[in-house]
Amino acid sequence: MKTKITSCLTAFSKEKLISDRRRILEILAVALTAIGKFIFMDYLDFRFSYVVFAISIWTLYVFNRYKKEKNILKYWGFRTDNFKKVCKLMLPFGLVSIIIFLALGYSQKTINVTWHILPLLITYPIWGAIQQFLTISLIAGNLKDMKSLSLNKFLIVLITAILFSLVHYPSVWLMIGTFVLALFYGILYLKEKNVFAMGVFHGWLGALFYYTVVNRDPFEEVFLNIIN
Repeated sequence: MKTKITSCLTAFSKEKLISDRRRILEILAVALTAIGKFIFMDYLDFRFSYVVFAISIWTLYVFNRYKKEKNILKYWGFRTDNFKKVCKLMLPFGLVSIIIFLALGYSQKTINVTWHILPLLITYPIWGAIQQFLTISLIAGNLKDMKSLSLNKFLIVLITAILFSLVHYPSVWLMIGTFVLALFYGILYLKEKNVFAMGVFHGWLGALFYYTVVNRDPFEEVFLNIIN
């Protein structure tokens, strides 16, 4: 079964369904999304509106591509056949990360875990999956499979990690955390594609990171500001 799926993904990546021009346009679209983050989330403070807008636009793009190319979802990593396997591979990284978060939070006296983390553990994985799709699937994946470009996997992972880290400027802790996360995810994604599993871990680790290391409350920043 696995061999059949792997051969299907390999065959799909070699077809001319995805031109280099489309891959470049996708990377540019991801760059525009990142620029929008700085403008609408950081400068104008339209955090919730921008996240909803970004999720909606990219979901429509994924759906539109799926209608035309049925294998595109598995190619990108929207699949369930290897979900458990990828979760098991990420579990040691996740456990070590949690220990480090708690140690850093304890040393900084920044541990402030409240009930606000509960809704984030449900909603943040959705945004996490979109971020992994944009960063890992459309940047790392396109750089790897682009016909006119030949980069080794280490350089692809490094470029992706740097870009993902820069998007989280100016928070130094977020830049460090996302850089390490993207390094691990990039290596794993090029071996086992599963955006769902990565999105869940991204959301859960990200939520805990905010309340232990970064000393911020995303629930208050996003949801409570709307109510108030």
